Amino acid sequence: MSPRERLIIALDLASTEEAKRLVSRIGEAGIFYKIGMELVYAGGLPLVQRLVGEGKKVFLDLKLHDIPNTVERATAQVARLGASFLTIHAYPQTMKAAVAGAAGSNLKLLGVTALTSMNDKDLMEAGYASGVETTVVHRARQAKARGVAGLILSPREVRMVRGVIGNRLTLVTPGIRPKGAGVGDQKRVMTPAEAIAAGADHIVVGRPVTEAPDPKTVAAAIIAEIEQGLEERVVH
Repeated sequence: MSPRERLIIALDLASTEEAKRLVSRIGEAGIFYKIGMELVYAGGLPLVQRLVGEGKKVFLDLKLHDIPNTVERATAQVARLGASFLTIHAYPQTMKAAVAGAAGSNLKLLGVTALTSMNDKDLMEAGYASGVETTVVHRARQAKARGVAGLILSPREVRMVRGVIGNRLTLVTPGIRPKGAGVGDQKRVMTPAEAIAAGADHIVVGRPVTEAPDPKTVAAAIIAEIEQGLEERVVH
C-alpha cells in the first residue's frame, strides 16, 4: 500500500458541489476520500459512485447502529455503491448483522470503538463503566471475533490495540493533526507520522486539508509525514 493510499481525506463539507471542487483541486495527491453524514444528507450518495468511477476509493462514514435486521439490510445496500469502507458502531449485535449484510462483497467494515472527541470523563457521563482504553480493547477483541475487517480508533490507542489483536485488523485513525495544525474538537490526537509509526494503516484528515488555501500542497505534505512514519516503524 502506497503512502497516498494511507491518507483518507474527509469531505466534511456542506454540498456535493464543494466536495467535487475540492477533489478537483487536490488532484492526484488524493486517492481516498471519506464521505460522512453531513455530505450524505446533502445528497452525497451518488458522489460515492462518481468517485469510484473515477478510480478513487471511498470510505462511507455512517456509523450504523440499529436493530440487527435494519443494519444487515442497510449494509447490503451500501455494498452495492462500491465503497471500500463503511463504519458501524462496535456493538456485538450491530457487528454481526453488518458482517452478514456485507457478505460476498468487497466492502470492509470498520467498527467504531470510542469517538476521538471523547475522553474517560465523557464515557463515564454516558454511562460506561470503563474508560477509553478498556472500552477500546474490549471492542477490538469483539470485532476480531465477529469477523469485522477493521476498527476506527484514536491514534493514541493504536499501539496498545496492535499488541492485543495483532495485525489481522485494519486500523483507521481520525484525530490526526499535521504539525502546526490546531486540535479543534478532538481530544486524543497525533501527527500523521506518529500515528503511522504506532501501527495505523490509514489516517483520516479533514479540516487541515479542506480548509487550507492550497489543499493539494497540504495533502502532499501529509503524505510526506506518512512516509516518515513508515520509516520510523521499520526502524523500531
